[in-house]
Amino acid sequence: MTEPASPTVPGRLKGRVAVVTGASRGLGAAVAKGLAAEGAHVVLIARTVGGLEEVDDAIRAAGGTATLIPQDMAADPAQLDVLGPALLDRFKRVDILVANAGMLGAIGPMAHADVKQWDKVLALTLTANMRLIRTLDPLLRGSDAGRAVFITDRYGHEPVAYWNAYAVAKAGLEMMALTYAREVLQSPLKVNLVDPGPMPTKLRAQAFPGEKPDTQPPVTRVVPTILDLVAPDNTRHGECIALY
Repeated sequence: MTEPASPTVPGRLKGRVAVVTGASRGLGAAVAKGLAAEGAHVVLIARTVGGLEEVDDAIRAAGGTATLIPQDMAADPAQLDVLGPALLDRFKRVDILVANAGMLGAIGPMAHADVKQWDKVLALTLTANMRLIRTLDPLLRGSDAGRAVFITDRYGHEPVAYWNAYAVAKAGLEMMALTYAREVLQSPLKVNLVDPGPMPTKLRAQAFPGEKPDTQPPVTRVVPTILDLVAPDNTRHGECIALY
C-alpha cells in the first residue's frame, strides 16, 4: 500500500471524457461531481434512474455536463459490450474510467454462501469490470493520457471471516486491475486501484447496520486522490492506494 496522492489542482480535466460506474450515489456520485467540476464531460452509469438524474442536475447546476446511461450491470452485463462502440461513435475516445460499482451481498460463513447471491456479487463487482476493460480498452488507449481507477476494499487483500463473495470479488478485481496495468506498460494508459477505507455509504450501512453514518469520514475526502490519479500529468501506475 502507498500513501494518498497530493491535493488537486482545479481545472485540469477540461475537455476530458470520463466514465463513472455506480454514479448515482455515494462515492460514485461524489467522484462524478468532482470530475465535472474539473472540466470533464462525465458519462454516468448506474442502475437507479432517479439517482442519476439527481447527480446530473447537480453537475449541470454547477456548469458541468454529463451523459446518463441507466443500466443494471449485474443483471445484464452483456450490455456493457456495446458501451465502447457507442462511446467511440460519440466521443472518439475515453480519457478516464472510474470503476466504482459494487455489491455487498450477504455476510456469513463461506460454507453457507447463497449461490444466486454469490453470482450477482461477482457479476457486478468482478465480471462487469472485466467487460468494462474489454469494451473501453481501445478508447482508453486512444487517449493521449488514458487513466483507469478501480475502487477496491481492504477485504480484498486482508482475509476477514464472513465477508464471503464481496471479499472474493474484490480480491479478483485487484488481481485483474494489476494484471491489466502490466499489460499496458508500453502505452500512455495508467491503471491504479484505490481503497477508500470506511465511508458512510449504503454498502457500509448494509454491512454495519448499527453504525452511525457520522462516525465515518465523508466520501468527498476520497475525491481529491482520484482526481489526481486521473489527471493527464499523473505518473503513478499499477498501485493500490489505501486512504486509511
